[in-house]
Amino acid sequence: MTKSPVEILNNPFENKGTAFTEKERQSLGLVGLLPPYVQTLDDQAKQTYAQLQTKTSDLEKRIFLMEIFNENRVLFYKLFSQHVVEFMPIVYDPTIADTIENYSDLFIQSQNAVFLSIDDPDSMKASLKNAADGRDIRLIVVTDAEGILGIGDWGTNGVDISVGKLMVYTAAAGIDPSQVMPVVLDVGTNNQDLLKNPMYLGNRHERITGDRYYKFVDQFVNTAEDLFPKLYLHFEDFGRDNAANILNKYKDQITTFNDDIQGTGIIVLAGILGALNISKQKMTDQVYLSYGAGTAGAGITKRIYDEFLQQGLSAEEAKKHFYMVDKQGLLFDDDQTLTPEQKPFARSRSEFANADELTTLEAAVKAIHPTILVGTSTQPGTFTEAVVKEMAAHTERPIIFPLSNPTKLAEAKAEDLIKWSDGKALVATGIPAADVDYNGVTYQIGQANNALVYPGLGLGVIASTAKVLNDEMISQAAHSLGGIVDGNKPGAAVLPPVSKLDQFSFTVAKAVAQSAVDQKLNQEPISDVDQAINDVKWEPKY
Repeated sequence: MTKSPVEILNNPFENKGTAFTEKERQSLGLVGLLPPYVQTLDDQAKQTYAQLQTKTSDLEKRIFLMEIFNENRVLFYKLFSQHVVEFMPIVYDPTIADTIENYSDLFIQSQNAVFLSIDDPDSMKASLKNAADGRDIRLIVVTDAEGILGIGDWGTNGVDISVGKLMVYTAAAGIDPSQVMPVVLDVGTNNQDLLKNPMYLGNRHERITGDRYYKFVDQFVNTAEDLFPKLYLHFEDFGRDNAANILNKYKDQITTFNDDIQGTGIIVLAGILGALNISKQKMTDQVYLSYGAGTAGAGITKRIYDEFLQQGLSAEEAKKHFYMVDKQGLLFDDDQTLTPEQKPFARSRSEFANADELTTLEAAVKAIHPTILVGTSTQPGTFTEAVVKEMAAHTERPIIFPLSNPTKLAEAKAEDLIKWSDGKALVATGIPAADVDYNGVTYQIGQANNALVYPGLGLGVIASTAKVLNDEMISQAAHSLGGIVDGNKPGAAVLPPVSKLDQFSFTVAKAVAQSAVDQKLNQEPISDVDQAINDVKWEPKY
């Protein structure tokens, strides 16, 4: 069916705005609906970027960019590709936290996002079909927004996390934006501020839990898989009690991924591998302490533990290297509140003469002497000078990753970690950090940003037509990133820079796709992995 001129101009996948040629304007009925001068895509990008510079805050900039996104996807991604480092913290973390918190109050219709309500399950199939509008959907990012890292439960406002995640998929790895779909499962919210806010746009009741919740998730998975048979399904920011259950149920059945459990684990593993390239130490000699034992902390710990197994240790040997500290202190196996994900890493009290005193991070560090400290606690400033000096006293190159974000929740600042360790610490942060000059050396600080991993992972999975995403593919993704670090350069970062996101995404995609082919997980024949990736990559051009 032929689309009307207005429908074309209102379709972000087809609209070129002032870049429609005279011939196109004639054939599509656009004559007189646009100013007469025909711009190039570069003209539009330059003009739009100049407009962006007039915005005085990152929140204003993101709102402006969302308007461009909703009008013209090619222009949006052209801009993004030209200004990756500048746009990443605006389009995604940390600015996205502000947009989520203010989503209902500052509502901007997000093109093609899908809002699925647990109060109206019968409309689910129609809703997904309406949003797809005939498009070949290959990638869905879905959230129920219960556990948005650092800011918690934000109900239907959390749809922005799905939108933002997909923006990064396209900007970093060239996932075709016409083949993606952001989805929020609105099962209610326990955020009382939202429930009291007259502007809140989601279901105004507390979260539905238990069998009804899981039945709704199951309905979504089955419906999406039925409608979109080549789907890669990415779960994002589900709550601590549900995230692992959902991943464990579906990971061996469909091609699926949970970024909080698996993605963060991959980037931390890559950072550790990069750090060990610098320190020239062995992975299996390390002692790992997780500060924060929620979804992210437990997921990361499991990923690093799996790497110990892959490097030849038995399960019993590997577990001796792992410790977890949460709000109650070091986790012990007699704690009745432990989650299934925490239990494998809880220790016996009999290992410590002073077990009852290990209720703080500092006490745990003194007792354990970890060589690796990873923070997902959202407790600012908890990697103190005393903690860092204690670590540095017992290991030559302590690996310290304060990952909590946004900035106000970080366990430590990179500059303090370098100073307190006398330049010994190998540091990655969860938010962008400036270089640190100390004793004549410029230390580059790696950002443990999942965006270094998940876009390339998705591209590799999609290009390889993999049946599932398994641990071997995930391990290959981490090794492909960790191997990039220049271990001989003084002050080298433990992770590659976000500025080269597109290049590293291809590196990750190739490793993942090759692993899928080697394991015979590809559903379609692939003779050339590079070609398969290039065949599905999209570029922002008219």
